[in-house]
Amino acid sequence: MKPQLTGGLLAATIASAAAMAAPPPRFPPGSVWHREISAAPVHPQSATMISTLNGLGGFGFGRMQIDFGMHIVPAAAGSPTRTIVGYPYDDYYSPDCEPIGSIMPVPANAAIESTAGMTCTNASEDCHLLVVQGDTLYEAYHVTASGVNGIESQCLVKWHLKAIYPAQGRGDHCTSADAAGFPIAPLLFNADEVFAAMQTGGDLGHAIRFILPNARMANDASLGGSNGYLYVRPATHAGSPTGPTGSVAYGSRLRLRADFPMTNYSPAAQVILRTMQRYGIVLADGGNIALTAESDRYTTHTWAELGIDSREFDQTAGAQDVMVTDFQVLDTGARIGETYDCNRTTVVTDTIFTDGYE
Repeated sequence: MKPQLTGGLLAATIASAAAMAAPPPRFPPGSVWHREISAAPVHPQSATMISTLNGLGGFGFGRMQIDFGMHIVPAAAGSPTRTIVGYPYDDYYSPDCEPIGSIMPVPANAAIESTAGMTCTNASEDCHLLVVQGDTLYEAYHVTASGVNGIESQCLVKWHLKAIYPAQGRGDHCTSADAAGFPIAPLLFNADEVFAAMQTGGDLGHAIRFILPNARMANDASLGGSNGYLYVRPATHAGSPTGPTGSVAYGSRLRLRADFPMTNYSPAAQVILRTMQRYGIVLADGGNIALTAESDRYTTHTWAELGIDSREFDQTAGAQDVMVTDFQVLDTGARIGETYDCNRTTVVTDTIFTDGYE
């Protein structure tokens, strides 16, 4: 039998656990992802876009489901490295991504998305590998190990976590390991940061990525982009959106309505809901599972401990389901036709930030 924790010992244990808890890698507070948007202007066509998206089926599978497959691998200094050898099934994304031959840290305990190791069916699956080492975040797409020291990948991106990127991110029309050109890991949420926010009744302090089927995202040939593909800020790229013009666009930032009823949702679920109200969700990629959380593989706390499962927002007894119609689309700027002509941004990486606004 485990010993019972009471009184001061219990409080000390909770405080110690909170101190150990760590969020996914983050950019400085001045970055667009940390912008509080609870009072930000709504897009003039928000109601039409939400109605159109709802008519197409809303979120993938018709519900706000959570995928817990992403791992964020911590890499200590001196960790083993692997070299990007290219992608045998299609062209490597260049100049959008780091060149073939680039090196990234890959610790011995590293695992690709939804796997327990470095083998993934990268011809047909996303197979993301997310690694953070110091102030650098490495994100690779369509990954599997190649030989002893190689990695097959269609794109490797290095994000500099001390940098506040400009409006065009890594460059207009430039992709990343995510179709919208976003970083992935900083827009995930994990059990550690949710646990920490539960202690204060707070939120996560950053936007959360979400996904929609490409056939439900806006397409508009009049913008002059390739095949009518388009995006809005903070995106810098679009995948293959083929939905009606009146729907939401790649990169859209949505805000959960302020009066959404949280009755019967757990404290952990309420942290996520408050985050959607205060920082919003950003449309990052094409697919059916709306939200993406970090797995428990490298965290102190677990989703089971917090009582959060994949169907939290449509199967919680006595709670109102979270639907597309509970959101507004924010006005983040004009639609941009996707040309796929990547123009990389030069980012200063040696600035030391103290508050994110230097």
